[in-house]
Amino acid sequence: MKFILAKKIGMTQIFVDRTLIPVTLLEATPSQVVQVKSAKGKDGYDAVKLGFGKVNKPKRIKKTMKGQEFGCLREFRLSEPEMKNYQLGDKVDLGIFDEGDKVLVSGFSKGKGTAGAVKKWGFKGRLSSTHGTKHELRTLGSVGSSNPDRVRKGRRMPGRLGNERVTVKNLEVVKVDKEHNILAVRGALPGRPGTLLEVVKK
Repeated sequence: MKFILAKKIGMTQIFVDRTLIPVTLLEATPSQVVQVKSAKGKDGYDAVKLGFGKVNKPKRIKKTMKGQEFGCLREFRLSEPEMKNYQLGDKVDLGIFDEGDKVLVSGFSKGKGTAGAVKKWGFKGRLSSTHGTKHELRTLGSVGSSNPDRVRKGRRMPGRLGNERVTVKNLEVVKVDKEHNILAVRGALPGRPGTLLEVVKK
């Protein structure tokens, strides 16, 4: 498994063989291996932790985090044979990807605040929009029966929308610009511009 951390720049479109393709641009400056965990050690599992970006206030870094002074830290679990490819202090850059590779990208989606059931779950609303209907078009409606006298767990109701971890699979790497550390991935990716994304090649 190969992986890297990247920052979402935004969407654009490029021509490949006279075909217009929508792509998302990612800024993937080299990440650094800041910690290697072993199943045989006190950690109990095999994993590699990557550091990405600059920390805003270095003075707030704890002494226990010495050597991990990065703006973002992410951990990737690996199998024991794969652990041999990573050593403490190694740099991970775009050289691990080639055009045409299939990757999966994970990140947090855009937060949209509190939303009603019509927007969040696609409810059609109550009653019709004519014949004297007032303040009922986008209401939730009944939330359960009298037995039991409570709202059942899992009931779809208004609440926070977005700001959830999303993974998009089977995406194609369209272009790799190693000189400018830019990765172009076909399609849309989660989050707003500036969101930290994990790009993994299985």
